[in-house]
Amino acid sequence: MNAIYTINLQLFAGTLNTQTTLLNGEGNNLSPEMKTFYDMTLIDEASAQLVHDQFGQKRPIPANGGKRIEFRKFDNLPDAMTPLTEGVTPDGNKLNVSTIEATVDQYGDYIVQSDVLELTSIDNTIVEATKILGKQAGSTLDAVVRGVLAAGTNVLFSGGKNKRGDLTAADTLSVQDVKKAVAILRANNAPTINGDYVAIIHPYAAYDLMSDEKWVEAHKYAKPENLYTGEIGKIAGVRFVETSNATVYEGAAGNVFGTIILGEGAYGVTEITGGGLQTIVKQKGSAGTGDPLDQRSSVGWKALKTAERLVENYMIRIESIGEFSANVTPNA
Repeated sequence: MNAIYTINLQLFAGTLNTQTTLLNGEGNNLSPEMKTFYDMTLIDEASAQLVHDQFGQKRPIPANGGKRIEFRKFDNLPDAMTPLTEGVTPDGNKLNVSTIEATVDQYGDYIVQSDVLELTSIDNTIVEATKILGKQAGSTLDAVVRGVLAAGTNVLFSGGKNKRGDLTAADTLSVQDVKKAVAILRANNAPTINGDYVAIIHPYAAYDLMSDEKWVEAHKYAKPENLYTGEIGKIAGVRFVETSNATVYEGAAGNVFGTIILGEGAYGVTEITGGGLQTIVKQKGSAGTGDPLDQRSSVGWKALKTAERLVENYMIRIESIGEFSANVTPNA
């Protein structure tokens, strides 16, 4: 994602009476270099938004493979409690694999701009449109995964409450809540991710935890190259990843933050590369009689995406109300 491409911006320029914007010979096709540039620009912008995506079991979207995708789950083995008999080889065991199938859906959007805009704008509007659409693509695909995780059935309510409707303004996220969640995950034998559990948290919910003296800033325990996207710190055996795209529910006493704590293998996602996320650029003149005066060009994206919870006991959601509950809009 960090590849650097040198682009001659004159390739984007146009002059009156000459169709030069992005044209490349017969059929007005994009050059391979420009196609790579647009694809990488869109994917780079999208990847920065994919916070919910990064901890799921990854499954690529195969070409011509239909709309169904399969996630595989290996069951744990029971304890081997029968003593071995000297000199006798036991029967052994076998792996038990269960599968969960999900249907991928397609998402996308585009921006159309005029030839006059291209010719007169100070900014490179196609590149800027690609960046904006990339952010939208990332946020959209991340929201798809968020929606699946937000429907998880393993829930812990702050302040010892029994349901969301009982939460009050005093029930802010606490370290004690995090410790309880960790205890539940450990009791469920949920495997850690690189030695810790990982939580996806809203910035307003993180505000309450970061004031605790045991809070450790991310740069104090991990090198930059080992940080997760959005990682801000760690406490009680949980590394916290912050995103404004985190789950928010509507509550009786205020909007409710859903902090999702994950173990390895809790859910699966489709990858955005290799067919998952595609950039589409249509140049002036590409529409034939649909654009007889070559007045319109467009840039857009489309993607196939799905997610699935695989092991409910490997994830838990803490619901809480915070000081800034009135500042957020529910998204779940």
